Amino acid sequence: MKPRSRRIVTGHDKQGCAIFQEDGLPPRDLALGVGEAITRFDEVWNTQETPARIDRASGEPEEDGIVVAPPANGTRIRIVDFPPDAASITQLSAEEARERFAEVGAGDASKHGEEGSPHPLMHRPETVDYGIIMEGEITLILDTEERIVRAGDTVIQRGTNHGWANLSGKFCRVVFVLIDGVFEDGLG
Repeated sequence: MKPRSRRIVTGHDKQGCAIFQEDGLPPRDLALGVGEAITRFDEVWNTQETPARIDRASGEPEEDGIVVAPPANGTRIRIVDFPPDAASITQLSAEEARERFAEVGAGDASKHGEEGSPHPLMHRPETVDYGIIMEGEITLILDTEERIVRAGDTVIQRGTNHGWANLSGKFCRVVFVLIDGVFEDGLG
């Protein structure tokens, strides 16, 4: 498993000067999977309103556990380390896939078992996501297409049904910025 990422948070002192408020590991993380097939989520920060509140030193808004979607009208940044895919992933039943997504508050986003679903970890969140591949490569799977994305590439995911498959044999690290969204034009 890859080393966890460092989180540095700035703020303001009583005089309004910029200060370092925190420096350390993100306080919330989750490891999903078993054996060598462990996907790690490092929750870096969230905002719970737009525009985001900027004050002297309140810190990150409180949340319990790890939740895939950002808060309503908010944002979330997380770092995900994807291990190489294990055979156990391709053998997940629809119920097991929903249970995995339920562990991160997204059981309803799972699309495995629906007609034509090309991968067991397909899901469709009501968000706009920016995925920046920092290390390695990973395959982005859509309903009828897929693309390999590599370190330095950025994916803008606009509420689409998708899954991630790491077929490279090496770890892949992706930074995700998730923004709360609303389906329009009958997409929901």
